[in-house]
Parts: sequence; C-alpha cells; structure tokens
Amino acid sequence: MILLGSTLSPFVRKTNAFIIEKGLNVELRQVRPGDADPVFRAASPLGKIPGFKDGDFTISDSSAIITYLDVKHPAPTLIPATAEARGRTIWFEEFADTVLNPCVGKVFFNRVVAPKLMGQPGDQAAADACEAEELPRYFAYLEGVLPASGFLVEDRITLADLAVASPFVNFAHASVAIDAAIYPKLTRYLASLHARASFAGMIAAEKAMLGG
Repeated sequence: MILLGSTLSPFVRKTNAFIIEKGLNVELRQVRPGDADPVFRAASPLGKIPGFKDGDFTISDSSAIITYLDVKHPAPTLIPATAEARGRTIWFEEFADTVLNPCVGKVFFNRVVAPKLMGQPGDQAAADACEAEELPRYFAYLEGVLPASGFLVEDRITLADLAVASPFVNFAHASVAIDAAIYPKLTRYLASLHARASFAGMIAAEKAMLGG
C-alpha cells in the first residue's frame, strides 16, 4: 500500500496518523499537489493530495482513504460503531476539514509555504486577521467540548482526535500562539496527541523540512 502526498498537508497528516494508529505497513511517498508522478496521477486524477494505492485499487481524498482502510482493517477501531459516537466522530472530522483547515490555508500558507517553499511573499494581513478573528472562537469551542479524558469521543483515541489535532500542527509551524491560561484543556489535549507515535515522527520530519 502507498500513501501519496506531503504530510505538510493536514489531510495527508490525518490519513497517515490514522494508518499509524492502525498499525498498518504503508509506504509514504512524498509528492506535492499536481505532481506528475504516474502512480499519484492514477490515484488522484485531479492532482489533489492525498492519493492512495493498494494493489490495483486507487483512490484519493483523505476521508475516502480512511473509510476504505477502516473497513478493510477494522482493528483497532478508530471510527466507533454506535450511532451517537460515530456521528460525533464524523462531525469532528468535518469540523477539522471544513472549518479549521481553511484557516490553515490562510495562516500556514501565507506565513510558511509562500515565503519558505515558494520564495514569494505571503499575505501577512490575511494570516494575522485569521489568527486574531477566526481561530479564537474555534479554540473556545474545543475548550468547551473536550472531556476530562482528553479524547473527543468515547474517552479513547478515534478519528475525531486525529482529524482535529492535524491542522494544529500547521498552526504550530506558523507560530500561532494558544494561550494555556485561556485554553488549558486544549493545550494539554494537543500536547498529548502530538506526542503520540502517530504524530511525533511526522512533526519532527516536517520541522526539519522547514528548517526549524
């Protein structure tokens, strides 16, 4: 099995963290969006990351890949079976994908990708506005819903945690500050998740890639 994409993408990072938590042996092949790699383009005709290949089967999109892997490799269970828990898990993945990740585009792209990887100035005003005006209400939401267990669903690690923790790696790369005095549960939650084997190795490699 091959996962194609760069873990600097929160979608690729989420998928790879899911794979690691599942204990699966999957090759991570680093490609960028639009890469001409023929295996990647067969898996992702639109050139979006991640792409995925398992034998003759190919697919793209993080949620589609995760759904495929969860059915084919059901243990350990990272997407709960009960209606309430599964619904909440999918909600938190959607929250990460469609609410947090657009902020990654504004903050991480403009502060990190554009200047460090593309050699061009980013829109610092857009990044600053997102950090000041959008992110605090998302931080406050998560602070309010985090259980004492430190996991979002069923008091154990699930896709919900992997999805939510992933974009916060990009925020950290972009020097977004999370005030531990205001958001103590969120701060502890992220520190615990990012220290897991499913995240720690990727984070270290990304920091090296970014020269930090």
